[in-house]
Amino acid sequence: MPELPEVETIARSIRPELVGKTILSADLLWAPTLAAPSVKQFKQQVQGQKVRDVSRRAKYLDIVLKDFHLLIHLRMSGDIMIRSSKVVPEKHDRLLLNLSSRKYLAFNDTRKFGRVWFTHDPESVLAKLGPEPLESGFTSRWLFENLRKHKRQLKPLLLDQTFIAGLGNIYTDECLHMAKLHPLSLSKDVSRKQAEALCEAIQSVLKEGIRRNGASIDWVYRGGEYQNHFRVYDREGEPCLMCGAKIQKLTVGQRGTHVCPKCQRLR
Repeated sequence: MPELPEVETIARSIRPELVGKTILSADLLWAPTLAAPSVKQFKQQVQGQKVRDVSRRAKYLDIVLKDFHLLIHLRMSGDIMIRSSKVVPEKHDRLLLNLSSRKYLAFNDTRKFGRVWFTHDPESVLAKLGPEPLESGFTSRWLFENLRKHKRQLKPLLLDQTFIAGLGNIYTDECLHMAKLHPLSLSKDVSRKQAEALCEAIQSVLKEGIRRNGASIDWVYRGGEYQNHFRVYDREGEPCLMCGAKIQKLTVGQRGTHVCPKCQRLR
């Protein structure tokens, strides 16, 4: 958390505040937040950089500058805020970018897991990521052929960012339920028809998550409403919205996993 819909929502919300603005200076309040380059080099080179765009790749924010890319991975507890320069920084702010608009961007990260890369070449960080599930190249045919190449349980494979980029624990549970597939099913056993259903479910769930500004399930991410429309996630013991059976919680690949025992039979 945050996953693709939450990161996409953040990118869309901060884009109007950043595009066209110039970074006047940077304050790094917790040095390990910066994965690369050195603190000294970063502070020198980011100064005077104009923001051209804000985009997303998988769970990474990509702030596109005149000569560089600023990649931010929020990990477990990261958040991005744009504040007036008159507002005092908060306790868990790790990086501040002072802007020409008399505002500043704050990367707030309570658990300190988030990381930032300042680089000419974003592919040096992003190259190993799998395809974007909302782009045209992600098709049911691609999914079927690539599922068959692996002999892995479905949920851990879908969580693997080198297989598909952007899915996390919440949306994987939701997608598998919509596709009526059990998370412990082996990928090599998925039929072409099931792959079509899974592809459709992935795209449908992610689009709906974005439409509802992501899910707000705790103090980490605020503002979304998709949690009010979960099919199975965080609904242990509640009736399945499709069949009425009680939702069960399992552990799959060391991750809490929610399934309907009737809709998602393990064959």
